[in-house]
Amino acid sequence: MAGRVEAMQAPPADWAAALLQARQTILPKRLGAPGPDAAQLQAIMAAAAHAPDHGCLLPWRFVLVPQEARTALAEAFAQALRERDPEATPAQQEQAREKAYRAPVLLLLVVDELRDDPGIAPCERILSAGCAVQNLLLTATALGFGSALTSGKALQSQALRTLFALQEGERALCFVSVGTVLSRKPGRARPAPAQYVGTLVPGRGVQPWKQERTLA
Repeated sequence: MAGRVEAMQAPPADWAAALLQARQTILPKRLGAPGPDAAQLQAIMAAAAHAPDHGCLLPWRFVLVPQEARTALAEAFAQALRERDPEATPAQQEQAREKAYRAPVLLLLVVDELRDDPGIAPCERILSAGCAVQNLLLTATALGFGSALTSGKALQSQALRTLFALQEGERALCFVSVGTVLSRKPGRARPAPAQYVGTLVPGRGVQPWKQERTLA
């Protein structure tokens, strides 16, 4: 509680930076109960709506997978494996099924690459979806939960498309897991801005970014 009060009293730029730096991928197998309650989940999902959205298309959506639907998802994972590998062993199929039962809150992020304005390219829609899910992850972090994005070949399977009733033009991007952190790895070192920022210099292309130092 004291930490939250201190954060509220800190300048917005400081607590925003602290929140960004606190977010860390926690694998679903390291997420357990309790998950967000109804009010917390509402806040987490509402944050997604503040993503940039060219044309206000709302080209993405989230599908909640409640506990009572996990068995169906588990079977879809096993079927997806058989689609890729008809000779998959029972043990391999069971391993695929097990992934459906991790984390108390599980969501599928879906993007529609075709609906409405054809002038808004798929890459813009996917970018909007990425911003939406980052808002979700940051809000979950602010509420004290761990989270992760997971993908894999099963996302492109017919079994998964059928289970989630995906329409033409829709694509499953990733699963989102949220829950209480049971264990975590040490945070990884993040790249410095100079590693991913360049400066355009006419006639010389893109040159390394050199930060100007403020004189004291």
